[in-house]
Amino acid sequence: MYHQRQLPYAPTPYSYTPISNLSATISLDEEVKLSTTNAERDLYESLAELYSIIVTLDAVEKAYLRDSMKEVEYTDTCSRLLKQYKSVLNNDTVAKAFVDIETFTREWDMECPRATERIRVGIPATVEASSYKSTTNNGGNADADVILVVTATENFITVLDAVKIGMLEKDTLHPLLADIIQAVNKVTDEEFDSKSKIIQWLITLNQMKVSEKLTEDQAREFQFDIEQAYYGFKDTLKR
Repeated sequence: MYHQRQLPYAPTPYSYTPISNLSATISLDEEVKLSTTNAERDLYESLAELYSIIVTLDAVEKAYLRDSMKEVEYTDTCSRLLKQYKSVLNNDTVAKAFVDIETFTREWDMECPRATERIRVGIPATVEASSYKSTTNNGGNADADVILVVTATENFITVLDAVKIGMLEKDTLHPLLADIIQAVNKVTDEEFDSKSKIIQWLITLNQMKVSEKLTEDQAREFQFDIEQAYYGFKDTLKR
């Protein structure tokens, strides 16, 4: 007698039909929304932006350590990312959902140790290194100077970013330019390339009505002048 070999699985009858109450209740082509209100959407977008900043910052830190990025480029990029990070977290709702960098990276399973450390320190590695060097050489009086340099750098970046995204109104640019002048004067009293341009633009903006904004031609000229002033300011730091 031949014995029928037992199958390792239970055969499925050809007559089987799915039970109707187990079928999908929504269209598979329907978009699933993560938020139902504008407030929720804004919160998720802000958290996604923070995620992107952290990942990007970690990549920048790695590139700098591998000498794949010049010091000037690294300092500018790192300062901008840190400023954007702080800016997003200025919103109380976002800050509450974010909690802190350790909680956020753990919750989303992020492996970004370099970005986490850089955010904890709060300044680029280049500035951190110069801070240590200056402190050891000048008896511990350099911390305030480093903070002033970082503040001035951030002010330049803020103005240039504002122009790039089309924020050309007088009531936006004038106070930002005033912050630049105050910041650089605390760092150095030297005249540097295009510093006078900042004053000229302050005068130009001051003569405009609050509702007025720069034209496209003015915006291009403004951006060029501020960039030249920024480079001139950085050159004074090397002397």
